[in-house]
Amino acid sequence: MSLGPRPACIFAAARSHTFADLATAIDDAFARWDRSHLHMFELGEQGGLLIDRYWDDDPPEEARLDEQVRLSLLTAGQQFVYIFDLGDDWAHLCTLADERIDPLQTLGIVPTRPLPYWGWGSIPDQYGRRFDGDDGETEVSADPNRTDLPPLYHGWGPKPG
Repeated sequence: MSLGPRPACIFAAARSHTFADLATAIDDAFARWDRSHLHMFELGEQGGLLIDRYWDDDPPEEARLDEQVRLSLLTAGQQFVYIFDLGDDWAHLCTLADERIDPLQTLGIVPTRPLPYWGWGSIPDQYGRRFDGDDGETEVSADPNRTDLPPLYHGWGPKPG
């Protein structure tokens, strides 16, 4: 499913949080209720592939568990991809800010886990349903102003860091 404009969130996260913490925050922010799907982070050459702990069958070579890798691995401005549900490929392009924020000044609190604090766009549920009674299968006309958006995941890769 292609959404336009693409929904997005800005998160506050500490370098000490793990990628598993960030995955949970992203899934919370995008209202995912069926979390029985695998997820992964593709960090590119700078960090490789991070997978969740439930990846039982044939994990990719050299992949690491996201719960064992901290966000401190990232550098300012670095882009990476988070994919939820490897069958449906709910891909999220993530970009680390160029500068750190002071969470107390920006949020009024110091969160204990990654926290979304700003967002935009329409977010259907993870099965593509937009309203009660929607089957998630009926085609919706593309927004003519958004047809030129490139795909986020297939054929796309994080820019070199």
